Amino acid sequence: MADKNNKSRKLFSPSINLNLNVRGLPQSATLTINEKSAELIRQGRKVIKLGLGQSPFPVPHSVIELLQENAFQKDYLPVMGLYALREAVAGFHHRGEGIPYRAEDVLIGPGSKELMFIVQLVYYGDLVIPTPSWVSYAPQARIIGRQIHWLQTSLANGLRLMPDEIERHCQKDPDRPRIIILNYPNNPSGCSYKTEELKAIARVARKYRLILLSDEIYGELHHKGQHVSIARFYPEGTIISSGLSKWCGAGGWRLGTFIFPESLHWLRDAMAVVASETFTATSAPIQYAAVRAFQGGEDIEQYLFHARRVLRVLGRFISKRLQKIGVAVPEPDGAFYLFANFNAFRSELQSRGIRDSESLCAKLLEDTGVAILPGNVFGRPEEELSARLAYVDFDGSKALAASEKIPAGRQLDIDFLKENCPKMVEAAERICDWMG
Repeated sequence: MADKNNKSRKLFSPSINLNLNVRGLPQSATLTINEKSAELIRQGRKVIKLGLGQSPFPVPHSVIELLQENAFQKDYLPVMGLYALREAVAGFHHRGEGIPYRAEDVLIGPGSKELMFIVQLVYYGDLVIPTPSWVSYAPQARIIGRQIHWLQTSLANGLRLMPDEIERHCQKDPDRPRIIILNYPNNPSGCSYKTEELKAIARVARKYRLILLSDEIYGELHHKGQHVSIARFYPEGTIISSGLSKWCGAGGWRLGTFIFPESLHWLRDAMAVVASETFTATSAPIQYAAVRAFQGGEDIEQYLFHARRVLRVLGRFISKRLQKIGVAVPEPDGAFYLFANFNAFRSELQSRGIRDSESLCAKLLEDTGVAILPGNVFGRPEEELSARLAYVDFDGSKALAASEKIPAGRQLDIDFLKENCPKMVEAAERICDWMG
């Protein structure tokens, strides 16, 4: 009996039964920091949460109304998505990019994160990622067993991927199939691309027949409303990824969109096969409500104007406050992130036992209650003293309402931030004071 029990324990040992690609992978860093922050708050600590990148703004009222009206929708929808929604998404990108997309080009999923996983599953090429980049791109590739190649960016270029870096990588094996992820406005830096840079990247992509997965989930949150998709310049090889989570404040609704050129419909079809055997269909009531969001209109435009306005002044304030004390941080163009480099303080931080980005963030949270994410989870070297700040810990409803009372031609100022985003002002001061 004892031998039999030992065999049973060995049979069900986690080290034997876990997929080798999953073994050792931690939970997503953004979710971990959110749970850690919540635990500290339960213990009575005051924590300013700059870890999880969740929109602080409410879902637009007209979109919520459509969700309420369609709560009765209970039937499975087509795997590719509700046709009316696919039409609305095609129209959304047609208006924005001038490319004549059709409903047939669109695939709907339960979050763009799920769709990104599936495209890597069905495509046979390598994954090429700029560093720093969003925390889940590389772990998804590892789970599937794909080759990952990191391409370097620099502070001098605003942490943007330059076309000559792509060229150097592709020259080593010009015929190798690859997906390159281009995410902008960027998570974790908030930086975006100039039109000429996008054109240059498109030329290299066309030369090597690359597939570009253009993650434009923050596109509508470009602080000046000037987002340009690279699909304008490389339509035949670009998949645009978007969804409701960031620009529409609906992260928990889990609705993502992929839009394909006709030349990549074979990839769309392969993804639909996997979708049919995994998530089946995206939530019906949410798809019906999403039609309203992607159709746009005056209320959606006003919502976005005020959201961008608040995020712009907040991003500029925090980045300039950190720059003033010597932290290297590019000023953001969009989204709600900053990527800060504290290497200039290395000797002082080492004297406090801080030698890498993880110890930097752990010590900052312990001493100040400000929660940020270490740079290494975004693909940066362990020893680099870098971190991402998500400036989202404020009452988005209050900030939008306050912005609506201020004429469009007037700039929001520090008094607006102190009144409507006080934790963000406090977080910037706490970090600066802590740095000494």
